[in-house]
Amino acid sequence: MGDNNRVLNKTGMGITAGLPLKTTGDVQKDLQRLMDIEAIKQLKNAYFRCIDTCNLEELASILHPDVKAHLVGGNYEWDLEGRDQYLANIKASFHREAIGHHNGHMPEIQMLSETEATGIWYLSDNMWHLNHKHFTTGTALYWDRYLKVGDSWTIRETNYERVYEINQILDENPELGSHYLGVHGPEVTA
Repeated sequence: MGDNNRVLNKTGMGITAGLPLKTTGDVQKDLQRLMDIEAIKQLKNAYFRCIDTCNLEELASILHPDVKAHLVGGNYEWDLEGRDQYLANIKASFHREAIGHHNGHMPEIQMLSETEATGIWYLSDNMWHLNHKHFTTGTALYWDRYLKVGDSWTIRETNYERVYEINQILDENPELGSHYLGVHGPEVTA
């Protein structure tokens, strides 16, 4: 699973230097670049929220139709191509018997052009699989490619590899006070 020879640094992730973060003398251009960086941050934050709530409709709107994903964990590896395949995997993974908590931190956004950018995010997450009495916690490094389509940024490619992952079998499931999954969360039949 994963590339054991890859180093989780910018070179190993294929992240190259972007446009320098300095004024160009063109206030409009500089302001637009800052607005694009903020839009990308909001895009990735929406991504984490949509995954945890299984909000497939909104998630579809922020993924490029030809999105590619390579996600490597301790005991899984997803290689996905296209928005439909990505959404099907999220729908199968997040349901009433699965609770996710994903936070992306410390974004490093590199603007490559007016319509292309890359980003690195540090993930910390928790995942409970109630039907298996299983709990996973850990961290990972995400590295993404973004493409601006019209006026909106989309996720064109997303990758992550675990920094660490801890898996536990639970003696009993946590007592939930709430578990919102929204209208898109599939019903689980036993």
